[in-house]
Amino acid sequence: MTTFTGQLVENRIFIHDILESQALFGDGYYGKPLGISKPKNSEFDAPLVLDLIEGYYLNNKGRLKIFRNSDTNVESKEILKICKKQYVNFEVKYVVFENLRDKGYIVTPGIKFGCDFAVYIHGPGIDHAPFLVKVLKQNDNITSVDIVLAGRLATTVKKQFILAIVNQSDRSIKFVGFDWWRA
Repeated sequence: MTTFTGQLVENRIFIHDILESQALFGDGYYGKPLGISKPKNSEFDAPLVLDLIEGYYLNNKGRLKIFRNSDTNVESKEILKICKKQYVNFEVKYVVFENLRDKGYIVTPGIKFGCDFAVYIHGPGIDHAPFLVKVLKQNDNITSVDIVLAGRLATTVKKQFILAIVNQSDRSIKFVGFDWWRA
């Protein structure tokens, strides 16, 4: 298994080596090539930009070494600390991200859809994300209006809305999908 090298710059991780960028993107659609909004494949000539959650995941799996400057390694504990500052309820969201990635799904930020993650079966540029995932802790409250709003948005963009409810004590997840139909 290849280990990649990335540079932490504020809240992103850059893979500067073009061959590494291509390989990492081609092996799971991690990150986005800098300046290319919708790459169709890994044949690009640009550095790769990873979100912190992707970098943390790859670092935990032993696939990414992260440095700040040319010689300063960034330990996993420090990345976790940065992630906690950048993401509300990072630990809960990470449990869902890791679960979906480990199952082979492609997981991207869902902010443009008003949720936590957009989830692909095959990958961006190959298919559209069929799922929008909102992450909740087991005891979080959600209103019926929240569900209707999320469902209307998901239906409008032809995706299924899914709640990922995390039990923090054992890191188990219940996925609840909503299907919409006209009455």
